[in-house]
Amino acid sequence: MPIRRLRRLLPVAAALLLVPALAACNSLALTTQRTQGYVLKDEQIAQIRPGQSQDLVTIVLGSPQTTNSFGEETAYYYIQTKVETTAFGLDMVKERTVLAIYFDKNKRVIDKAVYGAKDGRLIQIESRRTPSFGEDRNFVESILASI
Repeated sequence: MPIRRLRRLLPVAAALLLVPALAACNSLALTTQRTQGYVLKDEQIAQIRPGQSQDLVTIVLGSPQTTNSFGEETAYYYIQTKVETTAFGLDMVKERTVLAIYFDKNKRVIDKAVYGAKDGRLIQIESRRTPSFGEDRNFVESILASI
């Protein structure tokens, strides 16, 4: 009779031992946060004012991640992305900020803007492909087709 009781109590005892262990896992960080791209600081952004040269902007903020030219005007873009990575390797974008600095034809700042996710729009990526000749064949099919 005591052996039967022990067998019944074994799952309960195991569960009681696992509860504190699982509670400890909850306190561990299963995600890590990092910043990709530039770290945009408010102090640096505040230093950029209309009339300043492109060289001064580069000294304050560094080289831009990307540039754009339209007509005689150009723009520098500094992109900051805050990413959260789970313990399983999944990356989730939590926040994206784009600092755009616009220059006139004399390479002087005319305007700056800070854009976030609410300012953009979501674009659905099209995953369909147009098939081309020979692409859908595997190696054996290609050899057999050439005979």
